[in-house]
Amino acid sequence: MWQVVGQTKVVSLLQRSLERETVAHAYLVVGPPHVGKMTLALDLAKALNCEASDPPCGMCDSCQKIALAKHADVQIIGLSSDGNSVDKPRVEISIDQIRQMQHSASFPPFEGRCKVFIIDRAELLSDEAANCLLKTLEEPVGKVVFMLLTINDRLLPATVISRCQRLELPPLAATEVEAALKSRWGLEPQKARLLARLCHGCLGWALSAAFDGGLLQQRAERMDRLLSTIEADCEERFAYATQLAAQFSQNRRLVQEILDLWLDYWRDLLLIKAGCDDAITNADMLATLVDQAKGYNLFQIKSVINSIQAADEQLRQNANPRLVLEVLMLSIPRKGR
Repeated sequence: MWQVVGQTKVVSLLQRSLERETVAHAYLVVGPPHVGKMTLALDLAKALNCEASDPPCGMCDSCQKIALAKHADVQIIGLSSDGNSVDKPRVEISIDQIRQMQHSASFPPFEGRCKVFIIDRAELLSDEAANCLLKTLEEPVGKVVFMLLTINDRLLPATVISRCQRLELPPLAATEVEAALKSRWGLEPQKARLLARLCHGCLGWALSAAFDGGLLQQRAERMDRLLSTIEADCEERFAYATQLAAQFSQNRRLVQEILDLWLDYWRDLLLIKAGCDDAITNADMLATLVDQAKGYNLFQIKSVINSIQAADEQLRQNANPRLVLEVLMLSIPRKGR
């Protein structure tokens, strides 16, 4: 049984390849964080080594070992958790890791039928590592499959991309996520509905939030700060911009997550003004959103949305973070003005 939720097009393609024994030697799995890329890769690894007649069964010894990361022929290559040193954590997948993988790939499978190497966050391959990997992809060996998982294939060399079969995993529909959370993980309907909206089609995030209260608590704290910033004067807003700019130098992703939350909130205001309450993301904040929406017109809301999107793009292009965030703060109108 395939564990990945949805993604029927990709699963059907892989099933046909298994039946016809035409599995590619390398796949490039592309999709946003937490959409199911690793789950799909492990599903294929199970199917290639499954002992049952209808793979992947998920129950045989081979499937169980792969699920527990204890199968000798299935390896995951990615960033190490400890980094190169205390002062300078590693931010690339190194050439040494790829060389070790190549050495392992040169031997036949130890306990299964096929070796599977999963490169997580393949966009983080160093230039040397990517070039080293290219040699392996150009000269595939039997009984070895490579799976490159990435959130952004544009960061990979075109030569590497051209030697892989591309599998794209789009975000799931909110209704599909909600149904899965209720039927497979037993979440209560109200919580399943909220998480399905908040995860933007990425089931992995919804599952993490379902069983880790810290994620929803973090969201609540960020939302409280958003609401207080909307009501704040320029001095307080500029102080917050300075704080975010300092955080940006340490953790870009954190600041981008905050901007994404802001974008969701103002999009919700737009939807409420348009009478589309059922489509909002922050379903647990409907009363607050309805009250906030009364203080703005459509032009003001659209203007803030454009400003948030512009700030996000400028930060990705390495513009001065403090200046970008101060301009964003100035773009937020006071209610009723």
